[in-house]
Amino acid sequence: MDIFNHLTQYLTKYEHLEMYIRLLLSAIFGFAIGLERSSKSKPAGIKTYSFVCVASTLLTLVSIYAVQLYSIPGHTTMDPMRLAAQIVSGLGFLGAGLIIHQGQSIHGLTSAAMIFFAGGIGIAVGAGFYGMTAFSMVVMYTILRLGERFEKKQKTSGAEDEDTDH
Repeated sequence: MDIFNHLTQYLTKYEHLEMYIRLLLSAIFGFAIGLERSSKSKPAGIKTYSFVCVASTLLTLVSIYAVQLYSIPGHTTMDPMRLAAQIVSGLGFLGAGLIIHQGQSIHGLTSAAMIFFAGGIGIAVGAGFYGMTAFSMVVMYTILRLGERFEKKQKTSGAEDEDTDH
């Protein structure tokens, strides 16, 4: 019986360890996204993306675990993702604040899209979809790198075309 009590105390002590792991993982992903943006001197950087990821994870965790905590067994009347769904509205508001329209040019679209992506990463981590989240990070990092190369090549060939027109 002593072993049972010891095991119960141990499990209670670390009952929510996975929640803390999710928050830490979200912070790491947010840091990675922010680092990429900071390296390009973009307006939103490490702190912004880290906050977006962690806040999205936190709200998702609260949403999921509040249902478990406050529902009557067998009679769930709450949608576990209802609060998490509201994150998207907030992300749209943040993203819109990053977009700047001046004359014929628009700046900040990629940063706004990455705010949305960071929120999605936070929601996915909060919901426990680790593999999908890691895969998404790898795919988007690859697209960023390929996109940069393509855009750089496109700019250089555009400059060569301008030189030959004269």
